[in-house]
Amino acid sequence: MKRDYQSGVIAESSRDAQFLFFNGTHEPGSEAQVRKVLAQLPQRVEALRAEMPEANLHLTAAIGSAYWDRINPQARPALLRPFPVLENGIRVAPSTPVDLLLMVRADSHDACFEFAADITSALAGAATLAQEIHGFRYKDARDMTGFVDGTENPQGDDRLEVALVGDEDPDFEGGSYLHVQVYEHDLDAWNRMPVKEQEDAYGRTKADNIEYPGDKKSPHAHTKRTSLKDAEGNSLEILRHSMPYGDSKCKGLVFVSTCRTPEHFELMLNSMVNGDEEGHADRILEFTRAVSGAAFFAPSNDWLRGLA
Repeated sequence: MKRDYQSGVIAESSRDAQFLFFNGTHEPGSEAQVRKVLAQLPQRVEALRAEMPEANLHLTAAIGSAYWDRINPQARPALLRPFPVLENGIRVAPSTPVDLLLMVRADSHDACFEFAADITSALAGAATLAQEIHGFRYKDARDMTGFVDGTENPQGDDRLEVALVGDEDPDFEGGSYLHVQVYEHDLDAWNRMPVKEQEDAYGRTKADNIEYPGDKKSPHAHTKRTSLKDAEGNSLEILRHSMPYGDSKCKGLVFVSTCRTPEHFELMLNSMVNGDEEGHADRILEFTRAVSGAAFFAPSNDWLRGLA
């Protein structure tokens, strides 16, 4: 039985999101204040859900790999480690550590705004807001490249099995290893490419979202590079919570992976950036560039309440 996990870790996609990245201060008592706020989060979520029931509010609160020991030096998730740094020509995966991530999702922007403002105020003096990104559903859940996003996600109970730590690490059961990358798209270059070439880069049709048969995919196709298996032939899955963001100048994707182990994401990222044994890397990374990357652990609600 999984512990009382944070609903945002496994919830279906929402229409709106606020991604809040905080760094802890070194003011006296700052860690104690952060622990207090984290412990209150499950109650705060329920209170706003009661006030705005139609919003379908979800939260994922995650603690950065480098910050964890300041919040809970007594015990650490078994596999929590820094974000991997990769570089292969124009394909890059930088590491930009952040102490706290609060991913607020809902079907209305006002609910995300209300909760984000409340938490930012509660953390004042103990953590500074390093970055805030407003994510939103684009058309029928598409990336701004025009392709449906999250097609490979597990469904139903498989979402829990993929995303949540089990009895392999009992102290952190119901938590999840979370990775975030912010990508900036070069849509001018992408949109100059013929649709068939775009589809070949993804390994999937654009309009009707039909995946190519395996033997028809380019070794550089995104779906080829991210569809990995272990030695026994089992698929290495992650649960994605990515959302587009942007304005008139900059457009991109906030990529979020949750999983019961960090290894699946790390292997996929290496497959995209460095490629396979023959060097076949992800064609998509010629048109979008990661500008940040951070590793976190999102503990269960039970664990958060225990911080009190």
